[in-house]
Amino acid sequence: MGASGLTPDDQWFRSENGSGLLAGSPLTFFSVTDAGKKILDAIENNESLPAHHAALTKRLLATGAVHPVFENVGNADDLTAVIPSYIAEEKQLKRLQSLVDSLIGIRIIVVDDCSPISISLTGAEVIRFASNQGPAAARNAGLAATVTPFVAFVDDDTTVTTQQLLSLASHFTDENVDAVAPRVAGAPGESRIAEYERLQSPLDLGNLPSVVRPLSRVSYVPAAVLVARTHTVKEMNAFDSTMRLGEDVDLVWRMVKAGKIVRYDPSVVCLHEPRSTVRALLKQRFSYGRSAAALDKKHPFTAAPLRANVVMLVPALALLSGYIFLAAGLVPLMVAWFCMTLRQTKIPITTRMKLAMTGWFSTVRLLTSAVMRVWWPPVLLVGQFSLRVGAVFVFSAFVPAMYGIMRHKPRHTFGYIVLRILDPMAYGTGVWTGAIRDRNLRCLLPVVTRSSIRLRSKV
Repeated sequence: MGASGLTPDDQWFRSENGSGLLAGSPLTFFSVTDAGKKILDAIENNESLPAHHAALTKRLLATGAVHPVFENVGNADDLTAVIPSYIAEEKQLKRLQSLVDSLIGIRIIVVDDCSPISISLTGAEVIRFASNQGPAAARNAGLAATVTPFVAFVDDDTTVTTQQLLSLASHFTDENVDAVAPRVAGAPGESRIAEYERLQSPLDLGNLPSVVRPLSRVSYVPAAVLVARTHTVKEMNAFDSTMRLGEDVDLVWRMVKAGKIVRYDPSVVCLHEPRSTVRALLKQRFSYGRSAAALDKKHPFTAAPLRANVVMLVPALALLSGYIFLAAGLVPLMVAWFCMTLRQTKIPITTRMKLAMTGWFSTVRLLTSAVMRVWWPPVLLVGQFSLRVGAVFVFSAFVPAMYGIMRHKPRHTFGYIVLRILDPMAYGTGVWTGAIRDRNLRCLLPVVTRSSIRLRSKV
């Protein structure tokens, strides 16, 4: 496999007899033999793995139940950085040169997407387009000129170093991994926008490692920074140049559908420049939302605004609608139902109860997010005539903002509240615009499931 060690996922629950494991995202249940129990024990205790562990650890890695730890980094001679760029201001050119300087030691290809300002750089090859073709075409041009085994796609408004890219490339010592992305956090700043982006950036996918797959904990990774096997990206026909938006998500989902493993490694943290104005921030969110319909056409239901278990969704809807006593009555029934359905895992009942409540709180959070990110226009309209529906909008708009204030304690409190409400609404406006433009309303629909876990045969 190539990793120097394995760490259990944040969601890792053993049965009382040790022969069952519920782990990963989405949660997957493994039933293991006595030999498998020893392997799981070694992973938990950070000990050397027993012989003949590969069959089980490969499945654990593929489902995100465990994550690899690497001590060695990749080789600079094996990596090429491709930077698509559109430079409209001198300060952007200075920032691009600074990025190139930070990537010393590896081959760098900058693709000038017909910038109004001539790009002249030290330390990088420049490919110039005669007409503006978009980031997908720019990345593809850089990819076509890449001859190294690995390629790193890097946006010109990120802060990345050679060492970070080589750390990501260490994942390729596992021959099963085809792409890996770091955590992309908002760059620190004093303005209210910089503070908000640091706390709520859509590029920041959190601090938990994951295998990337649609509708899981980490359902996509952006190409703001993405390192991949060159031959795999070419084999997948690279980025779809007909897409001006969402082309990076499309590539990742095509790779996952083809059985490729894409990893998210938040131990490597790169920085992304915040938008300079509120208008620029909302315009960006609108453009992200507008890509949902096009993505759904190519990947049905993977761009759904909500994926939830029906048993958890009903009491969550009751709570948001103001039926407090109904929700209070339904929640114990929901917990009991999940405890029963998970009894075959032989996980302690207290753990099952905790899992059920954690899942329900997550469903409430995701439901409020879906209301504000996608469904807010009809909810707000109907809320003018229905107090219950109006309560759904008010709860979804203000409770997450208040929770964010208590959790993050931002300095710009009022600005945070305003942006926390306008941000998802701008995204939702983009979703509806794309849905109407592409005549595809499926991206507005939730995915409601009945099963609680995925089962694996004994390994």
